[in-house]
Amino acid sequence: MSLLSSIGSPEDVRRLSPEQTTQLAAEIRAFLVDQVSRTGGHLGPNLGVVELTIALHRVFASPRDTLVFDTGHQAYVHKLLTGRQDFSALRKAGGMSGYPSRAESEHDVVENSHASTALSWADGVAKANAVQGHPERHVAAVIGDGALTGGMAWEALNNIAASQDRRLVIVVNDNGRSYSPTIGGVANHLDTLRTTRGYEAFLSWGKRTLHRTGAPGRFAYDWLHGLKKGIKDVVAPQGMFEDLGLKYVGPVDGHDVAAMEQALRRAKAYGGPVIVHAITEKGRGYTPAEQDVADRFHAVGQIHPETGLPVAPSRFGWTKVFADEIVKIGRDRPDVVAITAAMLHPVGLAPFAQEFPDRTFDVGIAEQHAATSAAGMAFAGLHPVVAVYATFLNRAFDQVLMDAALHRAGVTFVLDRAGVTGDDGASHNGMWDMAMLRIVPGLRLAAPRDEPTLRAALRAAVDVDDAPTVVRYPKGALADAIPALEELDGVDVVARHVPGGGSAGDGRKVLVVGVGSMVGTALAAGESLAAHGLAVDVVAPTWVLPVPEALVKLAGEHDLVLTIEDGVVDGGVGAMTAQRAGEQGVRTPFVHVGLPVAFLDHASRDQIIGQQRMRAEDAVRDALAALARD
Repeated sequence: MSLLSSIGSPEDVRRLSPEQTTQLAAEIRAFLVDQVSRTGGHLGPNLGVVELTIALHRVFASPRDTLVFDTGHQAYVHKLLTGRQDFSALRKAGGMSGYPSRAESEHDVVENSHASTALSWADGVAKANAVQGHPERHVAAVIGDGALTGGMAWEALNNIAASQDRRLVIVVNDNGRSYSPTIGGVANHLDTLRTTRGYEAFLSWGKRTLHRTGAPGRFAYDWLHGLKKGIKDVVAPQGMFEDLGLKYVGPVDGHDVAAMEQALRRAKAYGGPVIVHAITEKGRGYTPAEQDVADRFHAVGQIHPETGLPVAPSRFGWTKVFADEIVKIGRDRPDVVAITAAMLHPVGLAPFAQEFPDRTFDVGIAEQHAATSAAGMAFAGLHPVVAVYATFLNRAFDQVLMDAALHRAGVTFVLDRAGVTGDDGASHNGMWDMAMLRIVPGLRLAAPRDEPTLRAALRAAVDVDDAPTVVRYPKGALADAIPALEELDGVDVVARHVPGGGSAGDGRKVLVVGVGSMVGTALAAGESLAAHGLAVDVVAPTWVLPVPEALVKLAGEHDLVLTIEDGVVDGGVGAMTAQRAGEQGVRTPFVHVGLPVAFLDHASRDQIIGQQRMRAEDAVRDALAALARD
């Protein structure tokens, strides 16, 4: 029987001998490589926190003590040590979430995988423990994998340092990376700490040498130890943390369970906020990950565990089209610059960075800064292209509104993984952007349906120099191109159907509006409605915000409008089109198909589309019911 299979709770971890923890760490790494290679998931980050997580559960008693992971993609080991060892359906419907999940375990606290939030959560829990009179409870927050580049983490540190009685331990998981190597002043500071052992060595030498000289030497050593802060600033400059008023322990080898335990116990016993600085290696113990310079196998699909190579080659996708087109634009436009928030490779900016390194800016996990910095660049004569996952633009809404839009800044926001992404669950579905951005004055938003419209939309977006523009597209492979039959003032007509032989027609006309990746569904719905005897026009406006006047005009020429989008339906493109039509006296009824205002559990995109009644047959059923009522 393996050690791992005998672990059902943190109590079992605490009963292990030091030698057994080494064996457990090896078994966990083998398990992760075997299981995640079958399902896909975040492999590299979890291989890097094996010993660190074992030590956490040996020192702290979860769930009485609260453990918070930032970001949540490094919590697989935590799941294993809290009794969750069925990874067979990881990130699939009915299976285990790829992030902490309160529905799974009392040991999980923060489900939102948006980075740099854990310290604020931990501060709140620690304050609640103090107010409610629970000095025996501790909070430990693991932050790293780039999350310290986020401004919210530093807001939290500033507040944590102001309360010296909070029983809060902050573990900085310093692997030098987020997706790619972490950048910025904080990263450079941690690099210095990572490579400087001088202080500890110097103090050990002083203790050995001076204590041999009797009472005078011991006095000198005590005096020297009292100057710890000054000496540390010279030979191990962690003063950035201590200047905040935070006790600092480290650097510690994050792959040495005994060393991590000792550091954590010292921090826990202090009785106030302490930072424990752990040095780890992302992808530790798995050669293909260690040799992957790009992101140490941060996230993988199904791979061959022996080689790390994909089981099936990835199809040419939306991100690669963007990556190719933005380089072409960069060659034509020397004023175009690129900004990413710690996701150079995932959003497709690596080729641009390779060709134009001086025009590429990775700001770390700091979407707010990215947006406002872009506004500054636009003011100074550049055209910034800010590429982020759609879900992460939520974090920078105020900056889009008050810094970019208010100042009429020519900034293009490119939203990858827009709409339903599925596997990563509620926090990663890019479903909020269209409903959220519709209220931004002057903003223009494009939802291309295929490769040609994506390339055209991107070029049109960077030509706008007096307002923010947004180009959104989904995750995954491209569908076949959908050509337009004709264009009506910016609205593409992609299909026309004369009445068929069905019984629901009576000369009535239906307008089907497909938005972005849902145009294929709109085409299928149009064919089905035509088979019911209806005249059907299917349109696919690439630029959907503000609502095209031609779309409002078309609505007035039909007996029903059916809109299909992969964003929140309340306040979405369909709802806004109906509102604009009503304002102009158009009384045509609308049927809207889209996502509910709800947090969606992890599942595949197709499963979510089915669960939310967003398939073509669902849309047709709703349209026919509306016609019957009318």
